[in-house]
Amino acid sequence: MENQLDLISVGDSTIDIFMQVEQKDTESVCGLKGEERLICFAYGGKIPVSTYKRIPASGNAANNAIGSSRLGLKTALYAVLGSDQDSNDTKKVFVDEGVDIAHVTIDPDVGSNLSVVLNYSGERTIFVYHQPRQYELPSNLPNSKWMYLTSVGSEHQRLHDQVLEFIKRSKTKLAFNPGSYQLRDGINLLQPVLSLANVLILNREEAVVLVGGSSGEDVKQLIVELKSRCPGCVVITDGAYGSYASYDGREIWHAGISTSAPIVEKTGAGDAYSTGFVAALIQGKTLPEAMLWGTMNSTSVAGHIGAREGLLTPMKMEEFIKMYGGEIKPRMV
Repeated sequence: MENQLDLISVGDSTIDIFMQVEQKDTESVCGLKGEERLICFAYGGKIPVSTYKRIPASGNAANNAIGSSRLGLKTALYAVLGSDQDSNDTKKVFVDEGVDIAHVTIDPDVGSNLSVVLNYSGERTIFVYHQPRQYELPSNLPNSKWMYLTSVGSEHQRLHDQVLEFIKRSKTKLAFNPGSYQLRDGINLLQPVLSLANVLILNREEAVVLVGGSSGEDVKQLIVELKSRCPGCVVITDGAYGSYASYDGREIWHAGISTSAPIVEKTGAGDAYSTGFVAALIQGKTLPEAMLWGTMNSTSVAGHIGAREGLLTPMKMEEFIKMYGGEIKPRMV
C-alpha cells in the first residue's frame, strides 16, 4: 500500500530543560563518589549553571518519531499533549520534522510533561515529571509496518491493551522500549506486550529491573532470560561496553562503541540507538547492520546537547559509518 506508514511511535512527549554544571564552579559542592556514581550538592546551596537550553518535542516517543523521519521513514506519532504554549511549540517541531501528528490528542485540563536534565562531567541526571494522562489510541489509526511503543505515564494499562488489539488486527510489527512506569509493572504484567514484541530494546539497568536480577548479572544471561519471555529480537545496550542482540538466545551479537567520536552529553543516546536499530530493520538491513546503525545514531546524538540535534539522515549515517564504523565491528560472542 503506497500510503502505508512505515512506523507509528506511541508514547509521551516532554519539554527538556538542560542545565550544565561546570566542574570548576562546583568543586566544593559537587562530586562523583566512587562506584556509586552519586552527585552531591550542598544542602541549601546555590549551584552555578553555566548554560541553559529548552528543547520541546523531547522524550522517548518524540525522539523516535523525529529520528525515524530523518532516516527516511514515513512516520506518525500518537501522544497526548497539554493545552499550553509548550505543546504548540512541540507540534511545530513535529511538523517541521515531517512527522504526521494527525493522531496526536490534546488534554485541555493539564500542561506539558517536563524533564530537567542536569549535565555534569559528560553524564546526565534527569528529573522527570509526567502529567496524569488518559490515553486512548485513536480508532482510525492507519495501518503501519511497525509500531514503536515506549515510555508513558502510570495510567497506561488501557493503552497497552489497545496497542495489542491494533497489532493483532493490523499485523503490524511491534518494537517495545519500556519506560520507567512500564518497568515498574514487572515482567508478569508486561508479558502480553512481550509476547507480541518483534523487538525488545532495553539498557542493561532496565533489563536487570525487568527480570528482577542483580546488578552484576551477565548481559548474555539477561538476554537468555528475556528470550524466555519474548519471541522477538532482544537488544540490550550497555554503555561503554556497547550493545548485545539476539534473535534466538543462542547466537548473541555484540557491537562495540566509537572511542574517537566526541561526547558532549548522552541524553537521548539510548533513544537514538533504538531508532537507528529499528529503522535499519524496517529498511531490510541485517541484525549486525541494525546494530551499526543504532550505534552510529547514538554516537552522533552524544556529540550534541539534547536528544534531537544529532539524529542522523541517511546521508549523514553513511558519513558516520565511514568515519567511525570500523570501531564498532559487530560480531558473535
